Amino acid sequence: MSDYRDSKLTVDHTGVTIGWYYPWGAKHIPLGGLKAVERTELTLVGGRGRIWGSTTLRYWANLDVARPRKASGFIFDLGHHVRPFVTPDDPDAFEAALRSHLPNATFTATTGSRHVI
Repeated sequence: MSDYRDSKLTVDHTGVTIGWYYPWGAKHIPLGGLKAVERTELTLVGGRGRIWGSTTLRYWANLDVARPRKASGFIFDLGHHVRPFVTPDDPDAFEAALRSHLPNATFTATTGSRHVI
């Protein structure tokens, strides 16, 4: 199983840790809590312009000041109304680590973001 780590995200055998998710710190998602993962292209209204938080309270983006320069992000379905939205520094390595730790999870990809984040 491969792990992933950058300045805001960690994937390991315990789950996914999202740094700067809350104003007071990180959010940890146990591996069993991830029902589905969607990889999406970033657009101006589809995440690229969202540094932190949410417009609709349907998705919640952790603090990432580099997000406007990134091309893709990931949305986690945890079975709740609000879905975490993250933009790893290396999307391919991040996805590979998630897939290695979550062999039975549903992974989808969208082109041209349909989300307002």
